[in-house]
Amino acid sequence: MEEHMKVSVIVPAYNEEKKIMDTVKALHKISGINEIVVVDDGSEDSTALKAKEAGAKVIILPKNQGKGSALNEGAKHVTGDIIVLADADLGDTAVEIEKLIEPIAYGKADMSIAKITATRGSGGFGLVKGLSRFCVRFLTGRELSTVLSGQRAMKREVFNGLLPFEPGFGVEVGMTVKALKLGYKIIEVPVKIKHSETGKDLKGFIHRGRQFNHILKVFFSLLLRGEHR
Repeated sequence: MEEHMKVSVIVPAYNEEKKIMDTVKALHKISGINEIVVVDDGSEDSTALKAKEAGAKVIILPKNQGKGSALNEGAKHVTGDIIVLADADLGDTAVEIEKLIEPIAYGKADMSIAKITATRGSGGFGLVKGLSRFCVRFLTGRELSTVLSGQRAMKREVFNGLLPFEPGFGVEVGMTVKALKLGYKIIEVPVKIKHSETGKDLKGFIHRGRQFNHILKVFFSLLLRGEHR
């Protein structure tokens, strides 16, 4: 990586007081990261305080607005040549984000997406992941396996070109489709990242139901706007 190249990280966070400090500290260990902006999306716990204690710049939203809106707010406060998006619950494994930065820094790709191996027995039945892959395939003709991954790195000009991000949990699908339609090269990078996964309980099904609904809304929005191959 060129010495003058600056890397900024946006971390959207909602009620992540248990993991946010470890996540921010791990990101600070990565060479080249100059700026970490945590957007507290209306948390009801001490997420903002712990993020600040860990050395992040903290932006606090007055109420929960959803992941896409949190990222849009964070976009106003980053100054890097490379922009990284990272979830708040990565903990110590956030150091693996370095593997996403390298191909961007050396011009091998315009956007990199973390390819994370799912833990056996975790998650749901694949409906949300299947929908996200279908959306990208239908709208762009491209097949990607990790459309829902929130861990990404991209060139500043790519990041700017994708703004504003879609609201809610449809943000990753929206940015992936837009990036492919604009002709940017996307690569998927295997990483050993672990984050909180929703299980097969009621809370998990409610969360995935919201995801499914948000992604479907983004799909039809993109379709109506002519974002179709």
